[in-house]
Amino acid sequence: MLVDEDLLFRYGGELLNFKKNDFIFRESETPKYYYQIHSGNVKITNYHEEGREFIHSLPSSGHCLGETFIYSELPYPVNAVTMTDTVIIRLSISKFLELVHHDKKILFRLYQYTAQRMYYRYVMLNNLSSNNPSAKVLCVMNCLKQYHNVREPFSYQIPYTRLEVASLTGLRVETVIRVFKRMERANIVKIINSKIFY
Repeated sequence: MLVDEDLLFRYGGELLNFKKNDFIFRESETPKYYYQIHSGNVKITNYHEEGREFIHSLPSSGHCLGETFIYSELPYPVNAVTMTDTVIIRLSISKFLELVHHDKKILFRLYQYTAQRMYYRYVMLNNLSSNNPSAKVLCVMNCLKQYHNVREPFSYQIPYTRLEVASLTGLRVETVIRVFKRMERANIVKIINSKIFY
């Protein structure tokens, strides 16, 4: 976890319960809080006019949400939507800045966390420019496997649905399904009970 939960509570943090598909914050709202996931899964997303969703990232327990927007007066350019029933710790920006002022180690951890996420974003942005659907899906799987420090073949279960992989890569879900079937035939992945192992 990025910031010790007891510390967040000491500075006035509150525990909020969200149901699946609830918005934690919406695009164009003004940031007012630091959010950290106590339990559950969230997607950072945009919805396009034609109803298509693009997922930027999928943070889970211990991760924070929208922390980079605390330091600007700009509105959120994304939405944070729960993927499961989720519990969030929320702390006002003023209290969070007070906490960071008193504990500089938190700021260093925040920089490290942001650097890791920026690395992933640059990899994914480069991936989005590819015209090869297989390369796009493979890039997502490699990022996930590397992040979870798994090396053995077929030892990592992809934790996302085919629709979520499509939303991460900008592909249509039908294309992602075809890519996974080709990868299975090429012995790149194993599909067991609809679960994908890489």
